[in-house]
Amino acid sequence: MSEEVRNNQPANAEPNLNELLKIRREKLAELQSADKDPFKITKYDVTHHSLEVKDNFESLEGKTVSVAGRMMSKRIMGKASFCNVQDLEGSIQAYVARDSLGEDAYKDFKKMDIGDIVGITGEVFRTKTGEISIHAATVTLLTKSLQILPEKYHGLTNTDMRYRQRYVDLIMNPDVKKTFITRSRIITSIRRYLDSLGFMEVETPMLVSNAGGAAARPFETHFNALDEDLKLRISLELYLKRLIVGGLERVYEIGRVFRNEGLDTRHNPEFTLMELYQAYTDYHGMMDLTENMFRHVAKEVLGTTTIVYNGIEMDLGKPFERITMIDAVKKYAGVDFNDIHSDEEAKAIAKEHHVEFEDRHKKGDILALFFEEFAEKHLIQPTFVMDHPIEISPLTKKKPDDPAYVERFEMFMNGWEMCNAYSELNDPIDQRERFKAQEELLAQGDEEANRTDEDFMNALEIGMPPTGGIGYGIDRLCMLFTDSAAIRDVLLFPTMKSLSE
Repeated sequence: MSEEVRNNQPANAEPNLNELLKIRREKLAELQSADKDPFKITKYDVTHHSLEVKDNFESLEGKTVSVAGRMMSKRIMGKASFCNVQDLEGSIQAYVARDSLGEDAYKDFKKMDIGDIVGITGEVFRTKTGEISIHAATVTLLTKSLQILPEKYHGLTNTDMRYRQRYVDLIMNPDVKKTFITRSRIITSIRRYLDSLGFMEVETPMLVSNAGGAAARPFETHFNALDEDLKLRISLELYLKRLIVGGLERVYEIGRVFRNEGLDTRHNPEFTLMELYQAYTDYHGMMDLTENMFRHVAKEVLGTTTIVYNGIEMDLGKPFERITMIDAVKKYAGVDFNDIHSDEEAKAIAKEHHVEFEDRHKKGDILALFFEEFAEKHLIQPTFVMDHPIEISPLTKKKPDDPAYVERFEMFMNGWEMCNAYSELNDPIDQRERFKAQEELLAQGDEEANRTDEDFMNALEIGMPPTGGIGYGIDRLCMLFTDSAAIRDVLLFPTMKSLSE
């Protein structure tokens, strides 16, 4: 069907929008006065979706089906017309003839508008031009659309409006719907994989008195019933570790966390994090699990282990590279932190390389700044960066042979951090010292420093087994797997600045 007439307006007409909206309300009032109010309809028995009809044409040809969806185009041709109905899976053409519907029902059909939701029952056939269609026996108006959809061939292209009115974006842009269907399949695939390994999915509090487990500034609120200040969680870590203490040996949670930070193409203050913890393993076990899980999800959801993002191929099928943070900085910045023995030396080398730092920063902090400045952007293929400095890892076990560093890794793809994992610190005496150092940073003005969590300390004193833990940014994973340019493209309702009234 090549021709489309929107709202029965000639192609060269420029109708007044307010007039069109008024006409739609008048049509609704007319239907209601004739006891044909579509909003009184409570159900419609859908037997098939559009793609199902097309994929099974040979077995469905000549049989009666019922489909329902939004009318996206309509072509009136005297005694017979065509329309296209869009549902979850795609769209299908309907042939609507006066002789099949009856004169009154056909008149009602001709008054329907683009954007109306309709149910169509009829026989499946193929037109002379070869298009699989439904020969309508009945057309039922299920919902009267009182707004005007964007013009189909230009679509909804205003980016700000797309995010604010995602419901219209999903209607007008099929690729957007595909992205969110893929996102759902990614999360389902992750759950299936972890469940197969004996992990238990759990839920932990979002409102907490102490927002720990990550370096981030929390949102704060007040709980009137208890007259207490609370925070929205910034991490899932500390409660999940409590469950490991309680004997739940393999746990994970997929949930929203909240960080009072800026907005950009990879950051939204409200985002989806997955954390998992496994007793009796370490960060090497977490590397193996991560590599296998990413490969599994790619195969199951995309059918391939090769990811193409912005024209760049990344291969999840090959063994992931493993490199220490020191070696990464040596490789990409030409600075060997093994040869730097004091905070003063580290600050001097930072000045030489124009790496900005704060007075409170120590050698380990500056190593991390060098890594961010010189190495991250080069880590395109899947890479595990291991053995971080202790200064930036307050919840991680020290390396037995080098206590200035910890058993931690971050995985990178496309120059992005995709996950963060530890051999979890389970020594309560060491943990208290780390929290003490964090409290000192907090007193110096570091709003992202952790506060001591006394209940978590009590849990560690009860005893936590050796444990591997990891956190994954689900939104970035979805960005890579759907070739989406910004995090807002994989969040159904991203955070937006309120429009002034």
